[in-house]
Amino acid sequence: MLSVDKLKDYGADTQKGLALCMNSEDFYLRMVSMIVEEASFETLEKAIAENDLEEGFKAAHALKGVSGNLSLTPLYEKVCEITELLRAKTEMDYSELLQGILDEKKILEDLIND
Repeated sequence: MLSVDKLKDYGADTQKGLALCMNSEDFYLRMVSMIVEEASFETLEKAIAENDLEEGFKAAHALKGVSGNLSLTPLYEKVCEITELLRAKTEMDYSELLQGILDEKKILEDLIND
């Protein structure tokens, strides 16, 4: 079961995340649990596969906002990196960066379902 302590161990800034959720632990944990269902993960994957840098940027930027608001630092840092490269429309192989984001998503899924 997901807990604030597990999120701290993951590297989340739970104090900041809780503050943004009106210091409601239940609300914060519910919001964190919902992030793994965020459609932007799939949109980002598809955009990268199709080399659609504009759609990739939009999806990454959305994930940056959500992960930042919840203070999920490990995910946020990875999303920030890809967001800025996509913003600049950098032509490159994004597969390693994308995999890092998907790995963080999997860690969160495991924390939620544990």
